[in-house]
Amino acid sequence: MKMLRSLFSAALVLAGSVSFAAADQRPVLRSEVHTLSEIVTVGDFYSNAGLVSQKPLFRSPDFGTTGTVPAAMVAERAKAAGLASASTDGLRQVVVHRRAELFDQARLKSLVAETLANQDASLDVADLNITLFSNVGTIQANPAAEQLVQVNNVLWSRSDGRFTISFSFAGEYDRTNVSLNGHAQEMLEVTTLLQPLKTGQILRLEDLTTTRMPRTKVPANAVGNPDEVVGLAARSSLRANMPLARNDFTKPILISRGEKVTITYVIGGMKLTTRGKAMDDGAKGEPIDIMNLDSRRIVPAMVLSRGQVLAQPAHAQIASAEGQIQ
Repeated sequence: MKMLRSLFSAALVLAGSVSFAAADQRPVLRSEVHTLSEIVTVGDFYSNAGLVSQKPLFRSPDFGTTGTVPAAMVAERAKAAGLASASTDGLRQVVVHRRAELFDQARLKSLVAETLANQDASLDVADLNITLFSNVGTIQANPAAEQLVQVNNVLWSRSDGRFTISFSFAGEYDRTNVSLNGHAQEMLEVTTLLQPLKTGQILRLEDLTTTRMPRTKVPANAVGNPDEVVGLAARSSLRANMPLARNDFTKPILISRGEKVTITYVIGGMKLTTRGKAMDDGAKGEPIDIMNLDSRRIVPAMVLSRGQVLAQPAHAQIASAEGQIQ
């Protein structure tokens, strides 16, 4: 008896599953339809339309527009086309959208940049700033066309940036020619100062930022990588927000003319020191003349650090048994 009850229960569950599956497969009317075609079919309006899905019911709205149709009329025509279980599914009307690709001003600028970049492999779309001389409005193109946009002619002067480009856009039935005129600036990312820098002031990383500027305003030797100049000293006063050049900077002066310094001599493995006076300004690694304050002789030396120089071996002489350097 228990086995019979179990079989009966299983049969009920199976029947319910079949019923739900059948319900899931029934045609359901959509509240909105999006189409690229001139004709709206049974399958556009109804899900699970089966074998009659490709049968036409209505003409689509005009290209790039939206229209509505009563749900009762859709159900009636769908039944006539062979979808016997078609209904309104509680809808009063169905909205039908006829899609179009829209080219507004922003998209037209992007199109110009892409076209110019395709003409010259050295250009990057992201580096082009496009200005259109006139507003041609929003262009509607047919997304169902094999070639949405075609480039007919390109005229561009890289020196002054002026361009004239002729495009052909796919329409509903034929193509529309559009000529765009404007200015294309090549932009470069350059290193600039956040605030002015005084002559001799050491440049720090936090003093710098990057700015996009037209190529025509960027010097040929402009600094691209901040690491090139960080830690160097300004040759002259520099303004903020201006592109920096490599020759704007030099090694920082570690020893100034007239400054008292320590002279180090290295002779035969021995290291001897004495006091001296700088006769020149010097940056690290630069040769300058130093007066030995003991002998009053001028000796060439290399700047090691602040207040420290290394005398050249050829000029090193032992002054006395007490280790004084002449």
